[in-house]
Amino acid sequence: MKNHHVVNHQTPSVDGKGIMMGRDAYSDDFAHSDALIIKIMRSPHAFAKIVSIDTRRAEEIPGVELILTHKDFKRNAYTRAGQGYPEPSPHDKFVLDEYVRHVGDEVCAVAAVDVKTAEKALHAINVEYEVLTPVLDFETAKDNDQRVHPEADIYEMFPIGFDPKRNLAAAYHMEIGDVEQTLRDSDVVVKESFYTTPQAHAMMEPHTVNARIDYNDRLLIYSSTQTPFHVRRILSQALEVPLRKIRVIKPRVGGGFGGKQALHGEMLCAAVTLRTGKPSKVIFTRQEVFESTYSRHPMRIDLRIGAMKDGRITAIDCYGLSNTGAYGEHALTVFMVTGSKVLPLYNKVEAVRFHGDVVYTNHTPAGAFRGYGAIQGNFALESIIDMLAEKLDIDPIELRMKNMIKEGETSKIFEVMGEGTEGTAMDMESCKLDYCLNRGLALSKWNKTYPRQMISDDKVRSVGMAIAMQGSGIPFIDMGAATIKLNDDGFYNLTVGATEIGQGSDTILVQIAAEALMTEVSNVAVYSSDTDLTPFDTGAYASSTTYVSGNAVLKAATKLREMMIEEAARVLQCDSDAITFDGITFTDDKTDSISLKDLSNKLYYNDEQKQLTATDSYVGHKSPPPFMAGFIDVEVDLCTGEFDILNYTSVVDCGTTINPMLARGQIEGGVVQGIGMATYEETHHNKKGRLITNSFLNYKIPTTKEILKLTTEFAESYEESGPYGAKSVGEIGIDTPPAALANAIYNATGVRITKLPITPEKILQGIKEKENKR
Repeated sequence: MKNHHVVNHQTPSVDGKGIMMGRDAYSDDFAHSDALIIKIMRSPHAFAKIVSIDTRRAEEIPGVELILTHKDFKRNAYTRAGQGYPEPSPHDKFVLDEYVRHVGDEVCAVAAVDVKTAEKALHAINVEYEVLTPVLDFETAKDNDQRVHPEADIYEMFPIGFDPKRNLAAAYHMEIGDVEQTLRDSDVVVKESFYTTPQAHAMMEPHTVNARIDYNDRLLIYSSTQTPFHVRRILSQALEVPLRKIRVIKPRVGGGFGGKQALHGEMLCAAVTLRTGKPSKVIFTRQEVFESTYSRHPMRIDLRIGAMKDGRITAIDCYGLSNTGAYGEHALTVFMVTGSKVLPLYNKVEAVRFHGDVVYTNHTPAGAFRGYGAIQGNFALESIIDMLAEKLDIDPIELRMKNMIKEGETSKIFEVMGEGTEGTAMDMESCKLDYCLNRGLALSKWNKTYPRQMISDDKVRSVGMAIAMQGSGIPFIDMGAATIKLNDDGFYNLTVGATEIGQGSDTILVQIAAEALMTEVSNVAVYSSDTDLTPFDTGAYASSTTYVSGNAVLKAATKLREMMIEEAARVLQCDSDAITFDGITFTDDKTDSISLKDLSNKLYYNDEQKQLTATDSYVGHKSPPPFMAGFIDVEVDLCTGEFDILNYTSVVDCGTTINPMLARGQIEGGVVQGIGMATYEETHHNKKGRLITNSFLNYKIPTTKEILKLTTEFAESYEESGPYGAKSVGEIGIDTPPAALANAIYNATGVRITKLPITPEKILQGIKEKENKR
């Protein structure tokens, strides 16, 4: 591990103090005090056609400024997904439409002088619906007689398997080798289906947008978004407003986790302000966040895995069926990550197939969510690996060690699914997965407990584990840029398009800049995510910020340092190669020197004056995966099925940890979210498709009462292509808990749960079924 003076140090967050003191930071803090309040009428039906909307009584209410219905908008199909362009999601959404496709879908919107008036107006609007039969079972959605999208004017930007006549938002198929023949030739084949359920993002800050017309007669949007540049582009396309007339600012965001990698509220807020000329704002209620934004894609994953008696895995066949809900945002890309960020873990197979469908239903749309398909795939694969180990009578750790990817190796999947340099597969130049696994065994005291340890007649303690990989940005597609300016007095401004959403990216990027410029964090003032003032960046998703945006910052800072050395050499009348710079003083080989402060003042006030500014950008040509081994320690009550999670051990290879404190927070936050998906967060709908678990009163997320202990360590690792050896760390923590918990429960009870969440009721039912078979 290389020594650094700023990188790999636990630097406090650059914005932490100001936020803790309650200073204006979040989107609503910047809304006009007299902004019109927007309230949205939501569909009570899972699927219906709007026959008529009578707004006459609402329009007569004093204080009502504007009512918008689908008749007020040109039919421009777009996608809300904040992704690269052309978007890999179908354009299947309209600002407002005559069809409503899930409970909570937009019917119309009211803008009024205050909340009370807006809500009164909503109640005064009369809507007549033709209620249609909804498609609620995603396993029967494909080729269902009922079409979720019967309209003809929706489309795909390029082939993604989009076929709305069959209720298909996307489809994918790839095969390496002959899977069927290899499975037939295998000594052992294990087959199982696994189910995952929707998961709510449960971020603290709901979706919030406000808009105004600025003094340059341009639309100014403040939004709690993860993707401000994508928001600008999509607004321009859907509302037919020139891009140059739109400015999007992302202030601080109170959590996103993928749920804000889309447009929720921006369209209607922009439309109200453009039509009235007045400031407006919309703040989603918590019920709206649950019902009307995004969830995680629920999936069924059918796996077959073959192996020889010596433990060599020969083939993996993975079919996935993904439920995208009412709209196809992120449909294809989430599905592909289910394979591309999971199946390469076992790279020594002779044949592998990954294929499946993403179907429309009349449920709340699914979209981006931390883990982005990998957590669903990991639950299935890492569960069936334990099942295979049992059938082969081989220790599951030994089976993984024998078959998992290692440093210097590759996988053909990287080439086929677009994770390497064009025409080749990505090599694992940094992969400490074997270390992570061995260190996790020691930290969790695996050998002392595995497979189980009886505590009493009705209580048993057990352990389970899983390994995982993720990625670091999307190669050849997503770009980040940075600009660094030298100021008089010798301090710097760093401007980045990268999106700080609470994960600490501003701090990380300042550390990278400070390291390159050999200065302190306090000497770099950062400003992020303003489509007018900061350089382009695709946004906070795909675990890209540290690797992609960080590389851009490193390139820009290195360029600026070279520019400063050239200017110092000019002042000192020597060759630039003779200059040394320690972050404070430039010195030549004759020991003449000039301080950075004096140089900057000379440049800006009295000596060949010029502004020193450097801009650079980065597009990855690979997506080096972080790796993790996760170990869970549980205690199960055999009489009730209840269990406690005593400890979760994570050992992670994310390359150099730019900020170990923030990296630990990312891992442990991800682990807790993964535990939530594994056991606590259960969604329920009634027979008509209404979400019942639409508030924190009945949707349970884990708290400090449930999370008793987290043990986290980082492997010493260095990724040559990353900034100072760093890879991503934002998503890898979430992937392992579902499979690790399922494996631990099986080790404790002999009950194999293949449908999330894992609950005491399912465990107890499984125990009783086993007893009845005896």
